[in-house]
This record gives sequence, structure tokens and C-alpha cells, in this order.
Amino acid sequence: MAFTGNFMCTSFKLQLLTGTHAFTTTVTRGSTAADTFKIALYTSSATLDASTTAYSATNATSGTNYTAGGNTLASAATSSSGTTAFVDFADSSWTTASFTARGALIYNSTQSNKSVVVLDFGSDKTVSAGTFTIVFPTADATNAIIRLA
Repeated sequence: MAFTGNFMCTSFKLQLLTGTHAFTTTVTRGSTAADTFKIALYTSSATLDASTTAYSATNATSGTNYTAGGNTLASAATSSSGTTAFVDFADSSWTTASFTARGALIYNSTQSNKSVVVLDFGSDKTVSAGTFTIVFPTADATNAIIRLA
């Protein structure tokens, strides 16, 4: 098993301090455009962890109605509660799909495919001529997929 848990990538943490990523159109780095974030699926042969720095197609999932690079994530909504800031994305689905995935990588395709978060599904997940959906957790200070406390 190559996946060993869920991780916020170390390179992403550093890039937050340098203003690399823009989750919304309200940015101050000279641009008013939000970056494009994607989610790619991987097989159990992939080696992804906190040291992952960028999207790679190596050991990516393949199959019916799965496109290399994964899906574009919609609705990157930022918010805060108390002393925690967080990001939420709309759930992402592949329809009429047939493939197996063990985990995923959220990455910023606008910024040279820089990695953001590694997701470990805990076991292989298989879909056969159905819908494969990534359901993101509740957008709050305790559960959101990306949280900074």
C-alpha cells in the first residue's frame, strides 16, 4: 500500500506564505482571477504523501469516463470561524464511469500543477458503469478539507 494517510502538502504550506495560490477572485497579488484547482485520482501503486509537490500522471487512475488530470473543482469557497480559516469545494463526480481509485490529489493547475492535498480513501474504491463521487466534508472550522488553525 503506497498511500499512508491524508496530508496537506508541505510545499503548499510554504506557497501559502508566498501568495502562490488564489482560491477566490478577491486577491491582492495583481490578478483578479481565481486559480483552477483540480482533483486527480490514483491507484494503490501511487506514492503520494506530504512531500508530493506537483501533479503527475504516474500511477493515475484510468478507465471509462476518467480523463487524465481529473476533474476541475468548482466553488472554491473560503471562510473562517473563530481562529480557523478554511476552504470548501463542491463535490466532484465522474458519471457512467468504470475504474478503481485508492486516493486523490488536489492540485492547482493554474500554478504549474502544484500539489495541495493528498487524500487517502483507506482502500480501493471501484465504480462499474456508475457514478463515482468525491463528497467533501462539511465546510466548517472542524471538518473542511483544508483548514488553517
